[in-house]
Amino acid sequence: MPDFEVLDQNGNVVSSKDLIGKKTVVYFYPKDNTSGCTAEACNLRDNYDALQAQGYNIVGVSRDSAASHSRFAAKHGLPFTLLADTDTQMLKSFGAWGEKKMYGKTVEGTLRRTFIFDENGILVRIIEKVDTKDHASQILA
Repeated sequence: MPDFEVLDQNGNVVSSKDLIGKKTVVYFYPKDNTSGCTAEACNLRDNYDALQAQGYNIVGVSRDSAASHSRFAAKHGLPFTLLADTDTQMLKSFGAWGEKKMYGKTVEGTLRRTFIFDENGILVRIIEKVDTKDHASQILA
């Protein structure tokens, strides 16, 4: 797992070292409170018990601020950690930042990707084509 140190939705510092010791799903998404990102977060929320039963720790990451994440988590009852990568440190080190098409134009931004790590922080799988409405099934497959 790449090294990082960012704030969570409660303003606490979280580093890559904090995620070692448990299977961890790190999912990158473009923006709080947008339709696709909300659908993805709510799907993970609705399947949180099944994900935890398989031993997964869920962590969402976007460029939004810790305050934005706090409002997003409260509004949708999200039981997992959201990390504020405001300087794109994590996005770039994980490979979740790059060129994408948006409204017919090529722009640089967040690539919706999910990285699954084992207890030792070793990358096990990458999901590049995320189904925002059924993401938990992709993780559990």
